[in-house]
Amino acid sequence: MSTLGSFIWSIADQLRGPYRPNQYGNVILPFTILRRLDCILEPDRATVRELAAMHENPNRLKVEVKKVTGRSFYNTSNYSFANLLKDADGLADNLVDYIDRFSADVDVFEYFDFKKEILALEKAELLREVVTSFGAIDLHPDVVSNSDMGDAFEYIIRKFNEAANETSGDHYTPRDAIRLLVDLLFAEKDVDLTEGGIIRSLYDPTAGTGGMLSLAEEHLLAQNPEAKLSLYGQEYNPQSYAICKSDLLAKGHDATNIAFGNTLTDDAFKGRHFDYCMSNPPYGVAWKQYAKAITKERDSAGPYGRFAPGLPAASDGQMLFLLHLAHKMRPVEDGGGRVGIVMNGSPLFTGAAESGPSNIRRWLLENDLIEAIVALPTNMFFNTGIPTYIWILDNAKHPDRKGKVQLIDGTSFWTRMRPNLGSKNRAISDDDRASFLHLYANFEDADPELSKVLRNDEFGYWNVTIERPLLDEEGNPVLDRKGKPKPDSKKRDTENVPFTYGGSTAGSAGEHEVIQTYFDAEVRLHVPDAWIDWTKTKIGYEIPFTRHFYKYLPPRPLTEIDADLEKQVAKIIDLLREVEQ
Repeated sequence: MSTLGSFIWSIADQLRGPYRPNQYGNVILPFTILRRLDCILEPDRATVRELAAMHENPNRLKVEVKKVTGRSFYNTSNYSFANLLKDADGLADNLVDYIDRFSADVDVFEYFDFKKEILALEKAELLREVVTSFGAIDLHPDVVSNSDMGDAFEYIIRKFNEAANETSGDHYTPRDAIRLLVDLLFAEKDVDLTEGGIIRSLYDPTAGTGGMLSLAEEHLLAQNPEAKLSLYGQEYNPQSYAICKSDLLAKGHDATNIAFGNTLTDDAFKGRHFDYCMSNPPYGVAWKQYAKAITKERDSAGPYGRFAPGLPAASDGQMLFLLHLAHKMRPVEDGGGRVGIVMNGSPLFTGAAESGPSNIRRWLLENDLIEAIVALPTNMFFNTGIPTYIWILDNAKHPDRKGKVQLIDGTSFWTRMRPNLGSKNRAISDDDRASFLHLYANFEDADPELSKVLRNDEFGYWNVTIERPLLDEEGNPVLDRKGKPKPDSKKRDTENVPFTYGGSTAGSAGEHEVIQTYFDAEVRLHVPDAWIDWTKTKIGYEIPFTRHFYKYLPPRPLTEIDADLEKQVAKIIDLLREVEQ
């Protein structure tokens, strides 16, 4: 729990009556951002006002402010939390003036419709009280670290969404999950991130409140304080966008790198590529409302467009983000890129052969882009207890990993949380995270009970149609005009034949040979009159993660089961006797 977040949220008690609980966040969030920026600007406020009097051109003023303060944003108003309350009658107008005089890159208050809230607070005679409460909190980074500020924002959002009966997980990802994702993303073998003058770029198309971007930067700077990580992101939720952008502004980043909008229909960084990409897209969210735009883009962009490999089911858009990120990796000739994305289990196996999801997996595996898939503990996220996985993609794999995928079962690496946070009652501790990374680093030498390394072709299969003859009343096959048996559609069946059936490897045996060997051994032996309809053969790819880690547990001995049953029967008889008495 965030102590600061809890304190800030307590200010919401002042809103009871005029505001409903699900409206508190509309006031609390923008005021928290405003106070944070206010504290950052306070030491240089007089200097900036002097510069503003000298330079009317905002572009020139921005350059001069950056020289003096080191910040790209500023505010030229004569008001701040330090003097707003001195003019009680003009408080609302002066607060609006304060907001209006931020530099153009501070557009975050528009996304809260903050001016409307200021007028509503004034009408309810609450504005002075709220301004007084926030003015009493010192949110300068020297007092409240960026990490603590992030925790506070996340706490406030969770409380806001609980009050609104919304899904908090749509807006942010648990920090323990992000830390693991960041560690895996930066765990590339033989890549030294501590070298001097290192410059890298990181992109999140579902940036939320910016937690992933911030923790990735913290991780890199902890390894190398001289490193520079340029952060980029896009977010479609107005409030989350405003928080993300203001947070990065406060840290001195270029705020123009954070864009508002829907990544799937309007890529704000079209044509750009990045060293690292990461995302936790929404699970199981339909993209029907965007289907027309996405399909149009796929058809017009051609074979190298981001959605060219295929489209997932309209009920779940996770794999659209997966494809988007795969196309955002820096090209191999420029050094390559890496992706870390959190998804539920459906992208691993949903979709029959040559369906959209299967074709997406095929494209990823045949282009050797999947480096590792890591199963996380359940009950890790705020809005779901379903199994989740981290996928790591790399378009320039280390030679040891080329043509291979590492599957890591990390479902046992967790620590119980007290108290719970919604449905999240498990956390990944530092020791748990070290266990994940140990398996990843050891690769083919890792514990085989928890890590499997498979060739890309081991996930492929042929979907083969098996026909049997239509029989007449006397049990004889019905023949067509060419004298061949007609197939009986009611007896039609399909078989999935692994590419590696019989120990074959990619290229070591032809499709026809492997399928025929399978058919002779697994089908014809049992139904001699069956045959293969070769015209209907399809190629499919799936990643049956749980199957690779399945452990057979033999049933208990019958004597043990009988003994347990006798004990239960005896208890029931005793209870019945008590009732009879």
